[in-house]
Amino acid sequence: MKKIVFIRHGQSLYNLENRFTGWLDIDLTDEGYNGAREAGAILKKHGFTFDVAYTSVLKRAIRTCWILLHEMDLVWIPVQKSWKLNERHYGGLQGLNKDEVIARFGEEQVNEWRRSAKVRPPELSKEAHKGILTEPKYAGLGAEDIPFTESLLDTEKRAAAYWREAIVPDLQQNKRVIISAHGNTLRALVKNLDQIPDEVVTSLNIPNSIPFVYELDDNLNPIRHYYLCDEGEAAEDLIPRHIDPNDPENCEWIG
Repeated sequence: MKKIVFIRHGQSLYNLENRFTGWLDIDLTDEGYNGAREAGAILKKHGFTFDVAYTSVLKRAIRTCWILLHEMDLVWIPVQKSWKLNERHYGGLQGLNKDEVIARFGEEQVNEWRRSAKVRPPELSKEAHKGILTEPKYAGLGAEDIPFTESLLDTEKRAAAYWREAIVPDLQQNKRVIISAHGNTLRALVKNLDQIPDEVVTSLNIPNSIPFVYELDDNLNPIRHYYLCDEGEAAEDLIPRHIDPNDPENCEWIG
């Protein structure tokens, strides 16, 4: 049996301000830092260790990974970073307050942008797109690699490709893996692992800073999954729907 741990980054400044973040490189809040420390302590308490970590190139995911590994005394393990694990690109919505966007475009339209698997938000401007290309973290990528906007399925496509290319080989070599990433990229990986239909996965909420453990067979098929709280496994064989992100011990599940 193989295990892999997913963790969504700790609370970011834009999470706190209720803004669309996407590829904007926004840092963690104090609560986000503390959540990462708590996640590391929980994993260490329950005997988890890792051989390799994967993260996006966005600082909220990277810092969460660093803090967690520091708490576990694992700062020496390799950390692989890829833009393919970045959050979904929210295009022209990035940086905007969600309530203000709803007031402007209507709740139905905004819900379609956020929750439909196939619908893309409005595109980023050409000037803003060129700005991304100048960032050192994306050096070596062509203009065609950087999206102007993405649907959930677009995000799933790149995340699933990276899973196959980079992460699967490590799991096949029995390496113990943790992925520190974002709500939509982790949702995409869970969708592929459990073959969740498009219309169901859009309601799947992965909370900040809570370790989410998958047990896989030798063919990397899921056996079971659970959130890991301070007291241990929160639940088994259920798809998580809602959890209080401010209370890691208060795990609420809907089967």
